Amino acid sequence: MSKTIYLTTPLYYVNASPHIGHSYTEVAADALARYYRLKGEPVFLLTGTDEHGQKIAQAAAAAGQEPQAFVDRVVGTFQSLWKTLDIRYDRFIRTTEPAHITAVQELLAQLYDGKKLTRAEYQGWYCTPDETFWTEGELATAGAPSRAGTSSPPHAERGAPGSVAGAPLCPSCQRPLESAKEEGWYLRLRAHEDWLKQFVRQHPQFVRPETRYNELKSLLEQPLPEYLCITRPKSRVSWGIPVPFSADHVVYVWFDALLNYLTVPRYLERQRKDLWPPDVHFIGKDILRHHALYWPIMLHELGVPDEQMPKTIFAHGWWKIGEQKMSKSLGNIVDPTAVVGGLLKDQPYAADVYRYFLLREIPFGQDGSFSEEAILKRLNTDLGNDLGNLVNRTLSMLDRYLQGAVPVVPKDQLDILGDQIVGGAGAEGRRGLADAAESLTETVQRAMDHLEFSVALEAIMGVASRANQYIELSAPWKLAKQPGNERQLKQVLGVLAEVLRIVSIHMEPFMPSVARAIWQQLGLHGEPARLSDARWSTTVENRSIAKDHPVLFPRMETVG
Repeated sequence: MSKTIYLTTPLYYVNASPHIGHSYTEVAADALARYYRLKGEPVFLLTGTDEHGQKIAQAAAAAGQEPQAFVDRVVGTFQSLWKTLDIRYDRFIRTTEPAHITAVQELLAQLYDGKKLTRAEYQGWYCTPDETFWTEGELATAGAPSRAGTSSPPHAERGAPGSVAGAPLCPSCQRPLESAKEEGWYLRLRAHEDWLKQFVRQHPQFVRPETRYNELKSLLEQPLPEYLCITRPKSRVSWGIPVPFSADHVVYVWFDALLNYLTVPRYLERQRKDLWPPDVHFIGKDILRHHALYWPIMLHELGVPDEQMPKTIFAHGWWKIGEQKMSKSLGNIVDPTAVVGGLLKDQPYAADVYRYFLLREIPFGQDGSFSEEAILKRLNTDLGNDLGNLVNRTLSMLDRYLQGAVPVVPKDQLDILGDQIVGGAGAEGRRGLADAAESLTETVQRAMDHLEFSVALEAIMGVASRANQYIELSAPWKLAKQPGNERQLKQVLGVLAEVLRIVSIHMEPFMPSVARAIWQQLGLHGEPARLSDARWSTTVENRSIAKDHPVLFPRMETVG
């Protein structure tokens, strides 16, 4: 059985509505999945929602609802946003699904029956927002930024400046911890420390980008906690999956959520053996510790061999407002629905503009700053001046000079206008526009292999910009006025139409609606569906552009 490319997003925690960080992860994963589909490769994109835990119980109580009714409502906002952003996932899992609950209980029983769990009393500190326990020993070593997977400042001792009401601050989220003492079931961590160190050393692609891989190695230089508590007492957290062998406990929300990557292929999708192992886990860098420490050890304890471990965990950066990280508690969250339906409401392809901004603005893996001005700049320059302008000018000239007919110009018949004039423009030497368009497939492939979305888009837009230069150099409006230049005119416009066709194919993973619009305005049927079609056309066919070809990206004035 051939391996299906298995991509996952984290399960988004539904104690509140989705924000830009959620959409960033989702759009990136969707773009990669679409790219593989465009190549004709089998791919399975898993996404969903994490719906248990104390935070959700508290949020439901504050809203005057039962937890299940509360999560049902919030999950709907995620699903609605993914529809707006044209996300094509293959499975949406909810951790409240009966099949997932049963699967988690079976896996937990497997650990219990295999003597992999220990029952003990815990005393330490608890972070409700992160639903995470911290021992005194962990807090003492949390001064290292890698300790919590973030750039946290050193731990504030109890009673010291920076603590609240005498409590230490969580090394991860910097909020006050609560003293906690309770009994639970524990999974060994430190016993697997040597194995994990060796695995990480032998698999440099396990965590990407390189900065996060180095962060993980630094994290492993400190002793791991002795145990991970994988249960919570029902007396304190009632909203969770019941532990099958302990009536007084529910499953720790992170243990429950991480297992979704395994429960889907093993249980929910009827033994999809072609899926495992995951090829890429897309996550934000703030949950690296859970995915790069807890998750592999969980799988190791469940008997998953090294060669079947997830191939890559890609931890991308944060979006910030200025220099400040977005945070629900700070109230500086960007609502994607407000951006698409508000700021960009007059754009015919608002969702695609938003997708483009997320993937083009910053290298995937780094932090970036969000602003309305930045979105509008990308809209007016890249999309409006380059791509939109190219589409509008090309189709308008085809309409005006050739009555909408699209000439097909075989590459081996290109003369000086089609090749050499533009080959002299730019730093890449005397390569023609046709070569530049055809080379996109290799360039984009190389970028996507490294999840460099911004590099791929820069290359695509570079060809669009070069085609606009070609228009200026070849001056079709002059050729149309000069007798005897019909062949040259057809060649120029045929080259432009073919470049646009190739560009639209490569744009499909990033801006699917725009790619489809360009495709159809060119008089082509359906939508870009195969990357193999991105070769220069050699087929002579009678084709005309669509009667209507409205502007794709109306210009917007910069706010402020």
